[in-house]
Order: sequence, then C-alpha cells, then structure tokens
Amino acid sequence: MTTKEALKFVGNLSAPSKMPCQSWSISAELCHVGARMAKVEGSICSRCYARRGNYLYPSTKQAHANRFAALTLDGWVDAMAQAINQTEASGYFRWFDSGDLQGAWHLAKIVEVVNKTPNIRHWLPTREYAYVAKFITEGGIVPPNLTIRLSALMFDGKAPETFARKLNVNVSGASASAFSCPASTTGNKCLTCRACWDRDTFNVTYKKH
Repeated sequence: MTTKEALKFVGNLSAPSKMPCQSWSISAELCHVGARMAKVEGSICSRCYARRGNYLYPSTKQAHANRFAALTLDGWVDAMAQAINQTEASGYFRWFDSGDLQGAWHLAKIVEVVNKTPNIRHWLPTREYAYVAKFITEGGIVPPNLTIRLSALMFDGKAPETFARKLNVNVSGASASAFSCPASTTGNKCLTCRACWDRDTFNVTYKKH
C-alpha cells in the first residue's frame, strides 16, 4: 500500500489550525459520554466547538463518516501507522480534535498504531473514562509515547485525578497546580508548547474559548 492509498483507506487525517500536527477525528455526534453531557448546562460538551463552525461543513461531515467507516476494517492499524509515519514531520500527533473513543476495543487499536509509530508522541484527550479503565484493568499497556488525558466534564470542574493516578494516566481540568494552557494568549495556537503531549505534566487546564 502506498502512502496515498493508506491515507485514502483511513479517510485521510485532519489538520486543526490550532495544532502543530495532524489529528484524527470523527463526528462529535458519535461521542457517548459527550452526547449526554451536551444536554447538561454548564458542561464543556454543551459548548462543544466540534458541533459548530467548520465541523458542520458537508465535506467535514463526509470525512468524519469515512474515518468512522474505516475504523473497523481489517488493515486500519497498519494503514494509520503508515499514514502517520510518512506524513507527520512534526513528531507529534493528536487523537480526537472531534469525537471520542467508541469503546475499549477502539483504544486497543489506537495503542497498536502508537506502537507502530515509535518516533511520534501521541496525545489522546477523552471523557470516556470507563473505556480507558477497561482497557488498562484487562491488561492493556499504555505505550510511553502516548499521553492519555481524562478530561473534566464541567467548566471550572476538576478532572478525576485520583482515578487517573490509579490508572497511571493524565488529566485536564481545573486545579491550582495544573499547567495552564497558553493558547488564549497566543492566538489560540499551541505554537511551541507541547505540554499536552508530556506525560510528566500530569494536569493541563484550559480556559473557556
């Protein structure tokens, strides 16, 4: 499979303007926890950026649908790994600029991709705490080049820090000791910051935007 064929197979990768790297996304309508939280006033999901703006364009919706359809196909892991290895020059990758894990099986497939892209540092934010817990408690191992962050549910809400420490994963949520994302002062861009990908940075907090 050529790199062009691999990209077509997986539905191509996304390129969020804020990010210093490419990403992989599916529709926010497919979020499980997020779909419930979107109906809760004061929740982060109730103001989800991935349910408005450019994410509503027909081309974006079609790309999300193509990626979701490819996810369960044989060969998805190898095609994703090839696409990332051959096209991501930054050394970084983000999962889910839109959407979230569909199950522990989904995380297991992502981990396979991460293991096949050892020179790339991956960041995976998620509100699907139960899927992460199931993957890890059933023997799944999070590779050292993957930072999983359990994201807070509410604006100014705390992330599940105690739970995350038991799983040896990271978080993002309100905390006096958290690293504060500088994007609100840098044109809503990461620029040189890579804290979200850093497993030594336990908690990153984001301002409302």
